[in-house]
Amino acid sequence: MRRGVGRWATAAVAALLTASMVTGCGGEEPTREVAVELPSEAPVEAPADGPADLPSDEPPAVAAMGGKPSAKPSPSASAKPKPKPTRTTTGPLAKPKPPTETQVPPPPPKPPASGCEPTYRGTQATRSQVKSALSDAAARTYWPTSAPDIKIPLTLMKATAWQESGWQSNIVACDGGIGLMQVMPATADWMNQRFGQSYDIDDYGDNAYLGGTYLAWLTKYIGDMYFESDYRLDASLCTSELNSCLLNAVISAYNYGHGAVAREGEPLAIPNPQYVRNVRALMTECVCLNY
Repeated sequence: MRRGVGRWATAAVAALLTASMVTGCGGEEPTREVAVELPSEAPVEAPADGPADLPSDEPPAVAAMGGKPSAKPSPSASAKPKPKPTRTTTGPLAKPKPPTETQVPPPPPKPPASGCEPTYRGTQATRSQVKSALSDAAARTYWPTSAPDIKIPLTLMKATAWQESGWQSNIVACDGGIGLMQVMPATADWMNQRFGQSYDIDDYGDNAYLGGTYLAWLTKYIGDMYFESDYRLDASLCTSELNSCLLNAVISAYNYGHGAVAREGEPLAIPNPQYVRNVRALMTECVCLNY
């Protein structure tokens, strides 16, 4: 959820298939943007996105980010989503619509000093634990009412975690990124406040939820602006042009920040093409897909 392109992905596909290896925390590209001021008032959309009968052990606004999978669907689960405009193309709008999300993540931190090495704290989660956490995060419905069709592909969760941390749950990068999904502390605070949560950035399971939540927020933010609320993160909709699909835009923004990708009045931008290519390759070729 940050930084340069070269920390975890390597230059060749063969190297992508090897075991994870921590490299230096400096990147070829600048740090990505992750948020303005935290909102001082209560979240405006979270209550609207919550199901009517939440499990008693969930935080009050957990439905805003998606509750745990349940065998008994809530009444709101059967509600039909609002119909979307009919689209004549799957590509982005040349002139985006104004963003529907006005509360945005904080700005990026300064790039780390060159030669800095990451540190570790706490206990490293096992591969099976990481796999379970990523699978759980991918299975969530993050916008149950306003955008129930937003789904984060498991391959995207696995590939992003591999690119960001090599599936190392206890790593702390030089720029402050923490854990499995390399969540920035300020971004975690913003998401917890925005969605009424209290996820612990140092817990590998919560870290996966935070990463999934950020991917889901980016999907809605960019999808509303450029894709007329068509939230499909489908590689088949992408062409050779990197700015042709929502999937590439969301991957780019996870690393570089929403403000560098989706800009009011301007075409969709992909400022970190190598990072996007790395994650896209990992979505089909990563050794982590077999864990």
